[in-house]
Amino acid sequence: MPSNTRIRGCLPLALLALLAVPAFADDRPASENTAALYEQSVAKGISYLITNGQAPDGSFSSQTGTGVTSLATTALLRHGVPVDSEAVSKALKFIEKHIQPDGGIYQPGSNHRNYETCLAILCLSEANQDGRYDETIARADGFIKGIQWDAEEGKDVSDPAYGGAGYGSHKRPDLSNTSFLIDALKAAGNDENSEAIQRALIFVSRSQNLETEHNTTPFAAKNPDGGFYYTPAAGGTSQAGETPQGGLRSYGSMTYSGLKSMLYAGVSEDDPRVKAAVNWLRKHYDLEENPGMGAAGLYYYYHVFAKALDALGQDTFVGEDGKHDWRAELIAELASRQQKNGAWINEQNDRWLEGDANLVTSYALLALRYCRPEK
Repeated sequence: MPSNTRIRGCLPLALLALLAVPAFADDRPASENTAALYEQSVAKGISYLITNGQAPDGSFSSQTGTGVTSLATTALLRHGVPVDSEAVSKALKFIEKHIQPDGGIYQPGSNHRNYETCLAILCLSEANQDGRYDETIARADGFIKGIQWDAEEGKDVSDPAYGGAGYGSHKRPDLSNTSFLIDALKAAGNDENSEAIQRALIFVSRSQNLETEHNTTPFAAKNPDGGFYYTPAAGGTSQAGETPQGGLRSYGSMTYSGLKSMLYAGVSEDDPRVKAAVNWLRKHYDLEENPGMGAAGLYYYYHVFAKALDALGQDTFVGEDGKHDWRAELIAELASRQQKNGAWINEQNDRWLEGDANLVTSYALLALRYCRPEK
């Protein structure tokens, strides 16, 4: 295990202090308890990644490609770990080694080029305060635009695949990858009116169970509940399965991903698509499971839950069961699930690599960053 000297060189002093803080007093005001719980959870999570999760070459779970390293490093940077700290510097060097001649940032031979490059753009954008990655981000931006499903892939605007992004291992795009694409395009400096983001919005709109002028796919009419599913392309797929009528079931993680993506693409809160998505989420507000999927993809769900509600700009989310201080509730939920060593892991379902503590801890820390209590 690395020495305490190494930890002190990587962690902000405020977080270091909290690692030694005993459990907070129950007689504190609720807001103070929430703030203390947040700081303690974050400090422990950061300490886990740096002292237990990182390999000598700077990577995190490199057997899965470069994606987890990018997610973990983004989480560290967003929580104030300096870009020139040992942990972040080593991680960035690992990512830099995977910059490819085509501008993508991925492991050679990867079937997840969009996913890996999009996550690398998010990471390098966080580390780019001095402009050191300007050229790298610009080339990566061009790469992900080049592999977006559009006319260059032989898809016209009428095709259900149009505008989407996929892993590459399947012959169709999906909403999860398209959501990461929009995040990366935004981080690379594209505004909501960019052609690539507006093309992606076409795919996102067709992934919703809502018939509008933006969505005339056959699936929406079969299950018109306003939620989102995995993909309308290649015959349509929902990880939550189908309805008896042949519709594609909506589920939580994709509905938050769809809502966030629409907001990032400039869709108004008054738009019927946003209203329908919010209405579905009101009916299915839940922090114990990923609605429609149970424990599968739970920490991915927490990440997009926080990102979407932050983008929605509502400190209180009103569900059918009442008002929710969603930030405080998510802080408490994640704190209750954190391991003694500071990590998070999906103990109930390891689908989609959620048995990997580095990935899951990164998701949890990224979700918490959207919940940071006001000082």
